Parts: sequence; structure tokens; C-alpha cells
Amino acid sequence: MKATTRKGSKSIKEIPTEILKQLHHGEIETANLVEWLAIDQRELLKNVLQQHNKEHYLKAIVARIDLLKKETITTVYEAIGTGLFKEATKKQDNEFLTLLATHRSDAVRCWIPYAIHADTSLNIQQKLLQIQPAASDAHFGVREVAWLALRKAIAQHLEESLQILSDWTNHANENIRRFASESTRPRGVWCQHIQALKDQPELGLQILDPLKADPAKYVRDSVGNWLNDASKTQPDFVRNLCARWSTESDTPATHYIIKKALRTIDK
Repeated sequence: MKATTRKGSKSIKEIPTEILKQLHHGEIETANLVEWLAIDQRELLKNVLQQHNKEHYLKAIVARIDLLKKETITTVYEAIGTGLFKEATKKQDNEFLTLLATHRSDAVRCWIPYAIHADTSLNIQQKLLQIQPAASDAHFGVREVAWLALRKAIAQHLEESLQILSDWTNHANENIRRFASESTRPRGVWCQHIQALKDQPELGLQILDPLKADPAKYVRDSVGNWLNDASKTQPDFVRNLCARWSTESDTPATHYIIKKALRTIDK
């Protein structure tokens, strides 16, 4: 999927009616966070299911949304993704999920990571393998949902996940490298903390060390934020690691990461 080059609106009320209609019919990608947040997921789901003659899925999935204690964009994505997986499994219709994984709408593609998470027949290695297309998606929203969807599974199988993701740090695609870092941040954004990494951030060195001079700013930002997370519970670890990196890798890329890593400590 190619990222859209259309310029999005600055507020939800400024989104043109025709653009909003196209978004709700899954005909175009969102251009920015404002549009991403503006989509009514129930309406999009109804339209997409109708387009593929799957209206019989709608009632059960909407019921999952209605049961949510708190509706946020991520909890609704999870409810839809889980519901789609359950309904497709009942009807032996995995081809539909495969179709949605490459849908032209980024919002539709955001449902699939949670469908992967919902598949209890998959081990963590299989889930991570299946999440790679979403982790490398051209759209920022799909990439964020990819790591959010597997965050709980990664935390539950932390040692194995870190070993698998350490191999991703050498991937040619910067989005895959960034997933390795972002999905394992001790605190992260919009997600539960990983207590083991807050207490022992050194467990993440197998991911952090290979990325200490990454050529992509997208990755460097994630690594810097990872260490800034860690600095809030283990500041000495972060200070010592940054001192080591400044000696081992005297490069602008590494210095950029170190500055971000120490921003809370150096306040």
C-alpha cells in the first residue's frame, strides 16, 4: 500500500462531506490523524460488510462494541477485529480476513492486527510473523495498531518476543525495525506498561544496541523514547548506556538518540 499524499483537514468539522463519505465507505485512506479519529467505525463496518455480502456478521460484532466499558479508537478496533475473527472462523471464511488485510482503507486494515491477536491457535512467533505486513504498512495508523494489538502477547511471552524481535533490528525496512523498538517500550503510549522492562530495561539491550545508530529518524525517535521510558524507573541504566554508546558510536545518529533518551533526566 502506498501512503496517501492528499492533505487532510486540520479539524473534524473541516473535513469535506464528500471526503467523509468516502472514508466511511472505505474508498480512500485517511490523510492525517484528524481523519483517522473522525471515522465512525460502526458505519464503516456496516458499509464494508455490505460491499462483500457479509451483512450477517454485523449484529454480533456491533454487540461486542456495545459491551465496551469505554469506547476509544483502539478498543473499538479490537472489538471489530476480534469479532471479525470469531465470525470468519465460525463460517470457515478466512479468505475474507485475507481480503481485508489488503483493503484500500487503512482503517479497515487496522482491524486485522486484532484479528491476529484473537487467534489463540497461533504462538507468539506465528503472531509476530503474521503481523509483519501491518508493521510495515505505508500508513502510520496501521503501523501503530500493529504493535498495540500484539503488545499484550509480547509482554506475556517477553523473553521469546525479544529474541524474535532482535532479528527484526537488521531488517531492511525501517518500519519493521521501528516495530521491534516501539512494541517493547517499557511504558509506551496508549498502552499498558511492561513491568519487567521497567524493572530490568537491560533485557531490551538485544534490541537497543543494534539500533543505536539507525539511519532512520523514525527508528531513532522510537529508541530514544524507549530509553526515556526506562529513565523514569532506572535512570542509572540509561545514563550508563548512553555513556557507553557515546564512546562506541560517536555519530550524529547516536547523539540524537542520547539527547532524546536523557531529556527527562536532564530537566
